[in-house]
Formats: sequence, structure tokens, C-alpha cells
Amino acid sequence: MKLNKPKFWDQQRPNLISYLLIPFTIIFKINNLIIKNYKKLKPKEIKSICIGNIYIGGTGKTPLTIKLYNIISKFNKNTVVIKKYYTAHSDEITLLKKYTNLIFGKDRKQLIIDAIKKKYQVAIFDDGLQEKKIDYNLKFVCFDASKWIGNAQLLPAGPLRQDINVLKSIDAVFLKYIKNINKKAIIKIKSINQKIKIFNFTLKIQNKDEYDLSKKYFIISGIGNSDSFIDLLQKNNFKIEKNIKFPDHYEYEENEIKDIISKAKFLKTKILTTEKDYVRLPKKYLYKFGCIKTDIVFKERDKLLKFLKVRINE
Repeated sequence: MKLNKPKFWDQQRPNLISYLLIPFTIIFKINNLIIKNYKKLKPKEIKSICIGNIYIGGTGKTPLTIKLYNIISKFNKNTVVIKKYYTAHSDEITLLKKYTNLIFGKDRKQLIIDAIKKKYQVAIFDDGLQEKKIDYNLKFVCFDASKWIGNAQLLPAGPLRQDINVLKSIDAVFLKYIKNINKKAIIKIKSINQKIKIFNFTLKIQNKDEYDLSKKYFIISGIGNSDSFIDLLQKNNFKIEKNIKFPDHYEYEENEIKDIISKAKFLKTKILTTEKDYVRLPKKYLYKFGCIKTDIVFKERDKLLKFLKVRINE
């Protein structure tokens, strides 16, 4: 069974447990050094964009990939999304297949070679910032404004895959916010890289009209940042009677689903979940669940469109 992230990861300062784990971060430091110095492929035949993260999970990476795919496709560019296949991440594959032109497999380097053979002009990678075989034309990093960088420590002492100073080599940062824009994060990012572009985005619920906001709801979510989903529902005036959080990419067992349905019936509530969770539920129980569909809204949309057009056509 997958485990939830430790709560101390998102404290503003490292606690005793975090300090005790710092010696083990050497593993990630060595790996990041290997990534930095590895000889990488940088194809000239295709424009490559990586949408990744350094904070582990819950930053809005996959929804952002879908949104940027739709934007770039409208630039009359033959665009493809590339995703490395992990069995545990089949939910992301399902959503990307539904909303984009996707190719996936176990080797990103081979996938981009395949994309070149198929005459694609732009390849958007969902994840892969820590890929040592490819040097992307554009590198984007996503953060959740509320979590930001947590206690700022590398795994396992904290939630970071790479040190925050990696932003020196990043082209743009995308900050997801639900409640407020994180001004402190913006100041910190700019102190590391003055030239980096920063784009704030939030989420809107596309199918809000399907639900009666006078009623109470039973919420389940197994995503990287369930708090963000709850914040979004509350911002849209959903009344939450009960909320159960599961680990990211959680595979629901039938007995768990039956128990959730039973509890919801007792509480006289309708069950709501994320689209990412919905695709993991057993099909025979789907009629018992409501699926919240979201779309991304950029605060600096015009600025982003101009940035993308210029950089893609370079």
C-alpha cells in the first residue's frame, strides 16, 4: 500500500526527523550531479519542452501539460505529448490519451526519436526534468503556491528532488494557486534567476452546474496535493460533510469502495472525487461517484502566449 507524504516535509523549517535524514540526501545529490554531467541528446529536428517539478507530486504538472498542448496546437504546430510509462501512473496516461495526442513508453530518448520520425514539430514532456538522456529546448517547473518548497530539503529529509538553485537553468516557473498568489515564492525565484519567467495559474471547475450547492458532499481524493482539491471545492461553495485523503495514484480496492459508498449513504451525501481518481475507480461503481472536472486559468495569459510563440519559433 502506498504511503502518504510525511507532514514534516511541508513544515517551513526542518524538524528533528528531517535533520536526522539529511545524511541520506547524498543519494539524490549524487544522482543530480550525474544528471547534470551526463551527455544528453538535444535534437534540432523538433522543439522539446519539459514540464516537470522538483517538489514531489501535487503541483499541477499533468493538467498544465494538457493546457499547454491545447495552446501550442493552436499555433499550427504539429504537437505531441510524451510520457514515460510507469505502471503506478496509469491514471495520468489515461487522462493524457483522452485530452492530447500522446505517445508513451519506457524510454524518453527513444520516444522523442519516434516523434521526429513521425514529423512532429513540438514535443511536450509530462515530467522528465530529472531525465539524464535528453537536453530539452525549454524547461518548465511547476509548484503549488501553498506548499511551495516545503522545508526546502532534498528527499528523504524533505519533498525536493533537486535543490531550489536548479532554477538557474529553468526557462519558466508555473505557480498553481487556489487561495492566494505566493509573493514570497516569486521573490525567491527571482533572486535565484532574474531572467526566469513566472506564470501564475489557478483552477476553475468546469462542471459546477451539475451539482446542488445546497447539499453536503463526501469527498475522496488520491492525488499529490489533496488539500488543493479541498480548497478549490470550498472556494466554489461546496459543503463538505466528510473528506478522506488517499496517497497519490492510489489503487482503490473493491472493499474500500463499498465502505465509502456505505458511509456516504449513511450520511446522505453524494460522493465527489477528482478526474484523476475517477479513472482509477472500478467501472461498475462509477455511477455512485461525481467527477469534478477542472480547467486552468492563467493570470498572465497574454504574457504567456507571447512567450510561447517566441520561444517555440526560435
